[in-house]
Amino acid sequence: MCGIVAYKGSKDCYPILLDGLKKLEYRGYDSAGLACLQNDKFQITRRVGKVKELESAIKAKHATECCGGVGIAHTRWATHGEPLQKNAHPQIDKSKKISLVHNGIIENHEPIKKFLKSKKIIFKSDTDTEVLVQLIGYFYNKGNLNFEQSVRAALQRVDGAYGIVVLNSDCPEMMIAARKGSPLVMGIKENEYFIGSDISPIVKHTQQIIYLNDSEMSVIDGSNYKITSVDKDVSLPKKVETIDYKIDDFDKGKFDYFMHKEIHEQVTTINNTLKGRRTTNSILLHGISDYWEEIKKSEKIYITACGTSWHAGLIGKNLIERFAQIPVQVEYASEFRYNHSIVDNKTAVIAISQSGETADTLAAIKKANDLGAITIGICNVPGSSVSRETDCGIHTRCGHEIGVASTKAFTAQITILYLLALKFADSRKTITKNKLKAYLDKSAINSGLRALSKVLKAEQSINKIAKKYKKASDFLYLGRGLNFPVALEGALKLKEISYIHAEGYPAAEMKHGPIALVDKNMPNVFIVPKDQTYDKIISNIEEIKSRKGKIIIITDSNDKTLKRLANDIVILPKSNHYMFVVLATVVLQLFSYYVAIARGCDVDQPRNLAKSVTVE
Repeated sequence: MCGIVAYKGSKDCYPILLDGLKKLEYRGYDSAGLACLQNDKFQITRRVGKVKELESAIKAKHATECCGGVGIAHTRWATHGEPLQKNAHPQIDKSKKISLVHNGIIENHEPIKKFLKSKKIIFKSDTDTEVLVQLIGYFYNKGNLNFEQSVRAALQRVDGAYGIVVLNSDCPEMMIAARKGSPLVMGIKENEYFIGSDISPIVKHTQQIIYLNDSEMSVIDGSNYKITSVDKDVSLPKKVETIDYKIDDFDKGKFDYFMHKEIHEQVTTINNTLKGRRTTNSILLHGISDYWEEIKKSEKIYITACGTSWHAGLIGKNLIERFAQIPVQVEYASEFRYNHSIVDNKTAVIAISQSGETADTLAAIKKANDLGAITIGICNVPGSSVSRETDCGIHTRCGHEIGVASTKAFTAQITILYLLALKFADSRKTITKNKLKAYLDKSAINSGLRALSKVLKAEQSINKIAKKYKKASDFLYLGRGLNFPVALEGALKLKEISYIHAEGYPAAEMKHGPIALVDKNMPNVFIVPKDQTYDKIISNIEEIKSRKGKIIIITDSNDKTLKRLANDIVILPKSNHYMFVVLATVVLQLFSYYVAIARGCDVDQPRNLAKSVTVE
């Protein structure tokens, strides 16, 4: 959820912090704030709204009020407390000596707050974050614990999730960061330290990285640092990793929005996802190879995920059952931990997460591990919590995704699931070698990617259709088989970035309720491949047409019947069933994008959403 960035070094901190906040704004943009230590006093600026509001406020101050070599900053996605200035971070304790930024939720904040109120501490915000900083201040100001000990004492008494960075004006050379359930990364450069919720605010300054694990603290003191435990004062050995991210990943380039850029990157990202993972007759998934003998013996598979990743999971279920004939169940991660799922040591649990930090997905992984299942992660971020908490995993390699509405991460996920389904099928001998070769054929894959390039080059025709429907208040998205999850994903994209109500349904299920909504003003998007479902979907379209609903068709058929029925039609290049899913998905991404643009929406930062959901 929220974004954290911190700096300690010899440079003025506020330009570094502001730049970092802009990189992290996709994590939340209800408010933003910044605290710099100068002359052993905090200079704190906070504003409601996006980072640009904070930047304007800082520019209005004298430069001398916003400089210094140590500071913390935060962009907020509101949980406890409305998006008001008093609830923005950084929060400060009663003595005004300790300032803190926080990502997560302190679940037992109410009893702690009651205790602190009994000690005559007055609260000025509605946040659980202020409870934490006041608790640290309470221990520190009692005088029997030093700063590090006070932070540790406070963290040992809180329940819930946190990623924090905390400063103390009495100890201007010290910066403390800690995490439990919320990600934190530390960047190291000669006599400089950077902390972020992810690598995006760090990578321009250094590629030397330490990923903090749960219940770990980083204590930076002067030019030195140590990694220690939240639970007890013991130093922990940590490897400094060198990351390979390009600064270009965090730049829009020629595009107005990251989402638009990331849609257009999908030819490259799918290629990267496939690279080195197939030969002419085999699947090479090195991240799971050490566990494959155990995985392939699984009698059933669960896929667990949230949001867009859950839709990818539904496609994965269809592919694995189709190719490998293994029963697969897909569950929302938020429900998996509470359901009585039949999971044991003969079960494989595949957890899908773009960020690798989704709190519900991590909770599902923990449950699966506790029940003895073998766990497989599919995520985009090496070193993420999903990567560490699962037994093994596969990285999607699609590069940093900044647009809040996921695009390239989704098509990378279904590409991995496609390969995994074929690998299961090959191991279980449920597919012939000739068919496997056909699915893995390089020329066929390249043909599919060329088809995707054609779709992207034709985006203005999709823009033209989108403009016609910008004032619609409701949409139905309808598909069958593999394309039912595509319908769900198309509806979700429209909801996320244009704020139009949309629902995805299996095409035949439309008759069981949703058809009551259909009238002359309602657009209905049909995904119509020329496959065994074709004739049935034609009937479903006729049912909507007879009730005067508007018909938008996405198809790979040049059939005259479809053209007759459609108010608008997008005809895709011919491809296999996997690639059709990709092509149809990209059309729906572009459609949502252009509807949102026509409505004047901020597609990269849609209201109320955040990129990485690190609270349950």
